[in-house]
Amino acid sequence: QAQLEESGGGLVQAGGSLRLSCVASGSSFRISDMGWARQAPGNQREMVAAITSAGSTNYADSVKGRFTISRDNAKNTVYLQMNSLKPEDTAVYYCNADLAFYSGGPYYGYWGQGTQVTVSS
Repeated sequence: QAQLEESGGGLVQAGGSLRLSCVASGSSFRISDMGWARQAPGNQREMVAAITSAGSTNYADSVKGRFTISRDNAKNTVYLQMNSLKPEDTAVYYCNADLAFYSGGPYYGYWGQGTQVTVSS
């Protein structure tokens, strides 16, 4: 088994920055894709950014040019640097990762518990 734990959320003024971190821990595993999604009250959860094990990235149009996703494979950690934050970025941010527990085994999707990001105007 494994778990993902996010950190780094908080309250920030519009135009400010935050850096989210998410570490995967638990049993021995391999990590494939990692990413971040968010969910605002009354809205569906939406993908924000994703990164493959090779470092290829993908972003939602709403955050392109403002958010940067990165990962440290040695630390089983994924980061989300958020700059030029807007009030509409306010949401609970969740990290996700695809984990396999033995060589050649299937990958399973895991989610963290979420961290609140609030951007005031």
